[in-house]
Amino acid sequence: MRKLNQTLLSLLCAFLGMRLVAQQKPNVLLIVADDMGFSDLGCYGGEIATPNLDALAAHGLRFTQFYNTARCWPSRAAIMTGHYAQSVRRDSVPSVVSGTPGKRPAWAPLLPVLLSPLGYRSYHSGKWHLDGAPLKNGFDHSYVINDHDRYFAPQDLVEDGKRLPVVAADSGYYATTAIADHAIEYLRDHALHHAAKPFFAFVAFTAPHFPLQAQKEDVARYRETYLAGWDALRLSRWERMQKLCIGGSVLAPIERDIGPPYAMPEDVVLLGPNEVNRAVAFDTLSEPQRAFQSAKMAVHAAMVDRMDREIGRMLQQIEVMGATQNTLVVFLSDNGASAEMMVRGDGHDLTAECGTGATFCSIGPGWSSLANTPFRRHKTWVHEGGIATPCVVSWPAGIVKTGGNRSTPSHVVDLVPTILQLAGSAMPQRVGAVAVPTAAGRSLLPALAADVVIERESIWWQHEGNRALRMGNFKIVAAGAESPWELYDLSSDRSETQNLAALDPERVRAMAAQWQREADSYYAAAKLDLPAPKRAGDK
Repeated sequence: MRKLNQTLLSLLCAFLGMRLVAQQKPNVLLIVADDMGFSDLGCYGGEIATPNLDALAAHGLRFTQFYNTARCWPSRAAIMTGHYAQSVRRDSVPSVVSGTPGKRPAWAPLLPVLLSPLGYRSYHSGKWHLDGAPLKNGFDHSYVINDHDRYFAPQDLVEDGKRLPVVAADSGYYATTAIADHAIEYLRDHALHHAAKPFFAFVAFTAPHFPLQAQKEDVARYRETYLAGWDALRLSRWERMQKLCIGGSVLAPIERDIGPPYAMPEDVVLLGPNEVNRAVAFDTLSEPQRAFQSAKMAVHAAMVDRMDREIGRMLQQIEVMGATQNTLVVFLSDNGASAEMMVRGDGHDLTAECGTGATFCSIGPGWSSLANTPFRRHKTWVHEGGIATPCVVSWPAGIVKTGGNRSTPSHVVDLVPTILQLAGSAMPQRVGAVAVPTAAGRSLLPALAADVVIERESIWWQHEGNRALRMGNFKIVAAGAESPWELYDLSSDRSETQNLAALDPERVRAMAAQWQREADSYYAAAKLDLPAPKRAGDK
């Protein structure tokens, strides 16, 4: 009976949504942060000031079990196609050119290509990290920051396919502000010349991905905030999260012995004697180490704070356009906070103040453990800390009961089918002569109306040997290709603290078999329209 009621509710929501679409298709503003933890936002329990995103949540919804792929480029592929990254060759597939050099199959166009026939104009600003060029994938305007190592003086910028000059270090440029500036410019142009059409704006911030670089006035607001250290602040976040009914009922212990996913000891040496590559107890650090670590997290907070301020400017522009009521706004992160530690770009000057363009710091495992409160692990792992993302959704014209949580397990592959349904369409079944494999994504439209569980068989993950599968409330996960499966009941242990694999081996075997069946189907999809291999004698 419960499933029947959910099905009827889903149909009703879909019907109401389609009626709304028939009257006026919604605009869409899709905002993606880079390497931001599950609880960094104020509306998810964080101490960072994010009033604009908090207001969106208060007048919209918070998804509490929303997932990404654990890494930037696979998430972006899934976000923009509605398929798992392996299916579209944007994460590793055996015997297929895939991952960052992978080229999507012809049957996997990006969302703007699907929206264009529906009357939409599409705009992109910020990080790209997809294959192909934006203007050749349905976007009408695009500002791309390809240099991810410099916030103040990037050297690789492209607008509408044309390379821009290198930015001078003393120009006053800051990447987060520039990304918002270009998004606002495109929206203004849309209002002037294309007001009769709906818009899709994809704004992909590089913040708060390393290097930790922020404007001094932003850092100053957090100078004292992190002196207490990651242990104490993690407990404070957890207390706030409990009041918000976010994160489950268990706070995972900090994993003291888990370091960066890629060991780069030489780079840690370059960062100086006050850097640590483990989440050791904060009170065991020396006074200079505690000061340095607190300064790093102040920069991270400043980067999130500035991103929220720039989001506020974009929302103001939409309000000036009179488009607030019928604009769907979605905010999320491409993966969990990162424990990576490395030195790239212009290197790291030990004598420079942390957060300036002369430094190249990362938050490291300690502060990443805070950012991912209450979960375990970090970016690249597929334990909850690597794959859980905040997801704030606002749509005044379409969400009647606002300010609530949505607990249905969801994934970034759900965004394309949701947006297409709101636009009056659906995932394509054929592209040219190729039958499109069944998409992994599900429309989230029913969840915008009520806190219902959207029916799906599973959610699947694989990245760099890390594997996981969620079926209902149970999840199997393995850290590495050779590691055994762990089993968790996420209904009572979202933070994965009690491994049940030895107690329920039959469930583990059944779920592992399902994981493999799905893996095989996604690998097969990646091989659907591969070019025929050259034969001997072919020119």
